[in-house]
Amino acid sequence: MKLFNKILSYLLFVMFLAIAPLWAQYNGHADLLTQHFWLMFSFLSGLTLVAIVAVIKGQQIDAERGTQVFLGATVFKILACLVFALVLILKNKVNKPIFVADFFYIYFLNMAFEVYSLLRNLRNQNLR
Repeated sequence: MKLFNKILSYLLFVMFLAIAPLWAQYNGHADLLTQHFWLMFSFLSGLTLVAIVAVIKGQQIDAERGTQVFLGATVFKILACLVFALVLILKNKVNKPIFVADFFYIYFLNMAFEVYSLLRNLRNQNLR
């Protein structure tokens, strides 16, 4: 049940995260989004979801290794995101400042959710 609650809260967070880009797209500020913004949004959100599930499963298997799984998932996620961004930049002509702003908007807010989720799990373990 804990996994279901985390996934549900993450999906709600992703919907909340998509409000600002949707607003910009439909109110005449589409120039603030890169051409492949929604592809990048989906990829980074999917990676974050996989990382969250991996961390929760790792903590359920062995509570002491949950932090190591989190660090491994974070390293994998940042490497995958950088490779994705490199391929996207090399294959398409993008406005680099807008691309960087969009990338950081998605990446750092997803990372903030991950860290918040991990800290809540660690705090719950310390209370036991």
